Amino acid sequence: MRFLVHPSREDLSLPTILYALGDPVRLQMVAELAQASESEEKMACHDFLVGEAVAKSTLSFHFKALREAGLVRMVPQGRRMQVTLRREDLEIRFPGLLEKILLTYQQK
Repeated sequence: MRFLVHPSREDLSLPTILYALGDPVRLQMVAELAQASESEEKMACHDFLVGEAVAKSTLSFHFKALREAGLVRMVPQGRRMQVTLRREDLEIRFPGLLEKILLTYQQK
């Protein structure tokens, strides 16, 4: 299995994060993760509702974009890939940004 690169907290870039969240599918994925993290539920790649309407290869691309932007952490768990939102890192680096984006998304 190959090693997945996650940017450090100091390397998180606002333009990169906003670009990653600019795609509606990725924004929905982050919203699902945020909701799961509030209930302390763990999610794997195949647990996302958006995956039903999106090809597996496209979903992999979206996960890669979110991971490389620093929005999610992906950890292999046997044959599954556990995905968690890097809420704490994002809050420390850009206070209030994620909450405002998610609040605006939910008001649609």
